Amino acid sequence: MTSQPTLTKAGTGPGGTGEPGDGLQAGLKNRHLSMIAIGGVIGAGLFVGSSSGIATAGPGILLSYALVGTMVVLVMRMLGEMSAANPTSGSFSAHADRALGRWAGFSIGWLYWFFWVVVLAIEATAGAVILESWVPAVPQWGWALIVMVVLTATNLGSVGSYGEFEFWFAGIKVVAIGAFIIIGGLAVFGVLPGVDSDSAGLGNLTDHGGFLPNGPGAILTGILLVVFSFMGSEIATLAAGESEDPQRAVTKSTNSVIWRIGVFYLGSIFVVVTLLPWDSEAIQKDGSYVAALDSLGIANAGEIMKFIVLTSVLSCLNSGLYTASRMAFSLGRRGDAPKAFGRTNNRGVPMTAILASVVFGFVAVFFNYEFPDSVFLFLVNSSGAVALFVWLVICASQLRMRKIIERETPEKLVVRMWLYPYLTYATMALIVFVLGYMLTDTEHDGRQTVLLSLLVAAVVVGIALVLEKVRRGKVAQAAETQSQEDAGV
Repeated sequence: MTSQPTLTKAGTGPGGTGEPGDGLQAGLKNRHLSMIAIGGVIGAGLFVGSSSGIATAGPGILLSYALVGTMVVLVMRMLGEMSAANPTSGSFSAHADRALGRWAGFSIGWLYWFFWVVVLAIEATAGAVILESWVPAVPQWGWALIVMVVLTATNLGSVGSYGEFEFWFAGIKVVAIGAFIIIGGLAVFGVLPGVDSDSAGLGNLTDHGGFLPNGPGAILTGILLVVFSFMGSEIATLAAGESEDPQRAVTKSTNSVIWRIGVFYLGSIFVVVTLLPWDSEAIQKDGSYVAALDSLGIANAGEIMKFIVLTSVLSCLNSGLYTASRMAFSLGRRGDAPKAFGRTNNRGVPMTAILASVVFGFVAVFFNYEFPDSVFLFLVNSSGAVALFVWLVICASQLRMRKIIERETPEKLVVRMWLYPYLTYATMALIVFVLGYMLTDTEHDGRQTVLLSLLVAAVVVGIALVLEKVRRGKVAQAAETQSQEDAGV
């Protein structure tokens, strides 16, 4: 059993030395954690990717979101159970290490890190496109460089500075989508004046070819299109370790995930598909949320949505760098990454882990501009299914960790998975089904994404197993040497 990184106010590391900078510090306030938990489920993908899902499944996309949302709620419940009992910067990677073996913690930790450094490049480019449209004097690559440098500086400052930036980024997203749901809901039910009552209303759910205009199978295709917009829900459990009361923070974020997904995802998509017919040209031309804002007569809807998307992009970049660095820190602390990754400065910041993560992010940005259809496309597709792999490992870990917690520290079982172990097995089956269905999808690159992600995962697992064999050999050799020395004495 491997030791886990310790997270304390004083920054005392797992070695118990108590020296400043020996570990992460508890610099996140309750309001930071609350907003990180809320904002974590609102990604830029919700704003820019929902139109393709609506075109595929019609109003039935609500069922796609509901199914994926249910799966995420169940996975977060399992993760919450483990993290409340053992809060750690490594979150599910550290839990997998303890429950399934060191190879599992190593593999899923590095795959997750890989996912987020690729996301850094995607989001930096997306943000640069918006900023260049406003200030064309600065080239797109220049804007990508600027946002990466600014958010790197934020993360290097202190965990509190990360939390403060994320508090405001997430706050803007929450206020914007909350206002959209309220105003749109009033329009749908005929309360808001100045809205065309003939085009807006509940009739849009069934009047244009039915609730499932493209058949029930479109629900499954819709799942493939929306599942990855939910990635990020688990960030709150990583960040909770750097709060004053990790157990309380994890419990709170776990218990609130249902209404967060219900309100922000299902609520906003419901407003979109009731404000406008699902087959409206405006949804595909301008995007679902811009089209919805236009239908409400809101001036400059496109620019407003650009600002909200930019905020979401910056939030994702900020959290992505934080998440990648904390995973690298945890891997370093467990001996599964260079030891320098597991060190912190006197502010409790894992500087080397942050810089290493952002360097790979810069490399990915370079590939995006120089080799977008080859190297960068490979990076995107080969990391695309990591979210599902992570969720699957969380399920497998929880099956074993529940028994360990009940045996060793039952008093820490303050969050419990519902209907254990049946719902855990059901969730695993659903994730495997989604992965299997992706293998049949050639239209949206689902098959390529799964196959390339499996290839990368196989390589990482192979490395983990080789390292494990080398470690065991060294341990056995050391034991034999010690035995010979003892016999000689």
